[in-house]
Amino acid sequence: MRRVASIAFAFATVFTTAAWAQSGQAAGQGDPMRTPDPPILGPHVPRGRAPQAARPHRGGSPDLIWHNGQILNSSVVQAIYWGASWSSSSFVGDKISGLDQFFAGVSGSSYMNTNTEYTGTNGQVSPVVLYDGHTIDLSAAPKSAPRTSAVLAEVCKVITNPVPDGFYPVYADTPRGHAGYCAWHSYGSCGGVPIQFGWFFNLDGDAGCDPGDTSGLHSQGLAALANVTGHELSETVTDPRNGGWYDSSGAENADKCAWHFNGLVSLGGTSWLIQGNWSNQAYDNGQTGYALGGCVTSK
Repeated sequence: MRRVASIAFAFATVFTTAAWAQSGQAAGQGDPMRTPDPPILGPHVPRGRAPQAARPHRGGSPDLIWHNGQILNSSVVQAIYWGASWSSSSFVGDKISGLDQFFAGVSGSSYMNTNTEYTGTNGQVSPVVLYDGHTIDLSAAPKSAPRTSAVLAEVCKVITNPVPDGFYPVYADTPRGHAGYCAWHSYGSCGGVPIQFGWFFNLDGDAGCDPGDTSGLHSQGLAALANVTGHELSETVTDPRNGGWYDSSGAENADKCAWHFNGLVSLGGTSWLIQGNWSNQAYDNGQTGYALGGCVTSK
């Protein structure tokens, strides 16, 4: 959804302006001497709280707008599983193997092609996703919604060779509780290397973040993680560091199509129920998107 700079907030504070988040100031953390937390970008809001994507903000076009920054030409993904529960086979189930399969299949897919119309100062978004596997950290994950700086610190702790085009999604065993989002992405640096990272709650049994996949191909928890992963990955490649593409209300390409599905999406021989991404081209060329005139799941 729109940018926010702290995750210790009531849901209402999700609806802050893009300019506030771009300042990098952490709401409710008033120490001016500390380094501000990285901003939250593209929080995936639960069902029923998604924006009305096709409604122009204060009049005008609902299209995404470029904010004069970079995109990701290609991306390197290494997943991090954080928390003691990842040692339990009953908790893990098909989640780690399934997300390994998801990331291995998403590269060059028709789904990732939905992001390639967007460009930045460094060229055009590429559908290429190089998957570098996963790592498991069994230390205690936060018990509730963490600060972005805490998640960045975890990434820097476990990733020994960070790369500038890296996206490091952190999958915790922490339940969402009353947090007003299912996942988010952000950016920072590890040892001077700029990186992108994300936070994903444990979504087992979480109706607010459940895509409702009835295919039987995946467990409910995996299906939920796969959907929000597609959301945050798409937003990371089109707006990695808050200078890419989002609309006049601050919504990124996946935010605008949250909870709008168009059937199963094929990724390298496996199928997933993943929401679409906003396409300016689809909206501007006759509103040909399957939802809201601009949502597409393939190109």
